[in-house]
Amino acid sequence: MKSLTKIEDFMVPAAKKDSDNRPLTPAMEDYLEAIYQIGQEKKIVRVKDIAVKMDVKMPTVTSMLKNLGGRGYINYEKYGYVDLTGEGISVGREICRKHGVLYHFLKDILNVDPKTADEEACKMEHTLCSSTLDRLVKFMEFIQACPRTGEGWLEYFEEFIRDGRTHAKCARCTEDFTLEFKERVESLRGQKEEPDNDSRDIQV
Repeated sequence: MKSLTKIEDFMVPAAKKDSDNRPLTPAMEDYLEAIYQIGQEKKIVRVKDIAVKMDVKMPTVTSMLKNLGGRGYINYEKYGYVDLTGEGISVGREICRKHGVLYHFLKDILNVDPKTADEEACKMEHTLCSSTLDRLVKFMEFIQACPRTGEGWLEYFEEFIRDGRTHAKCARCTEDFTLEFKERVESLRGQKEEPDNDSRDIQV
């Protein structure tokens, strides 16, 4: 299994505040996310760049830009370039962060195919609050770092999804885990030799 994207990449302070106190719609957040992403790739953001990324016609983009401009998220004049305001940058960056966390959780933890993971992340990113997202980031970090989990645990999860649960398989996995866990504990304690076959208790 491929290693996950570094968790710290997603630990970005969130900020989301609408200048006129009206809630942003998912479509508005998508546009701010798109403008933010384009701005990370190019020096200037044009209407046609947004239209291509959003897969919509330019008049549709222009209409949304007027709306976002009126709310204080962008600076835009007709036939000009698009610049995010400080508020716009905060929202666009946070939506990108949510998308990234959800995408990698779906793809790398749940092993959803990348295309579906991207589509589902786009839907989910509008519903999770930042505190819930941060807990998800911590969970992803935990299952990679904690000696009781790790990538082997993810492989067992995939096997469980595929084959289900049986008494014999669970008993065999328990025996395998006991041996692997013993080796892992001894490794963490700095012991180089192979574990012997005695029945020493492991204090954890």
